Amino acid sequence: MEHEGRALAADETDMHHRHATGIASVHVRAVVTWLAIFPMAAAGMCALGALAPQLHPVLRAFVLTLVVVPIAVYFAVPRLLLLQTQLGRARRTRVQRRAKRI
Repeated sequence: MEHEGRALAADETDMHHRHATGIASVHVRAVVTWLAIFPMAAAGMCALGALAPQLHPVLRAFVLTLVVVPIAVYFAVPRLLLLQTQLGRARRTRVQRRAKRI
């Protein structure tokens, strides 16, 4: 979406308080990112704790982030955002159908 000749960021609104369509807000993206990373980080910490308990915690965190961050960025977050978009679209469709019945 553009406003006064410049593109709006996902969390910006134009002068009519409309968000850019089709783009999740910064808050939704933060929650989705956390939902993607937390389970992988928790499982990775448990696995690394069992497999390499002698590793220094900083080295363990480094190894964990080498695995978790790329998986989250390239796989988990995009799919969760797609799911969020599909759920939002389905919700809007249901609301529109109810409005037409009334």
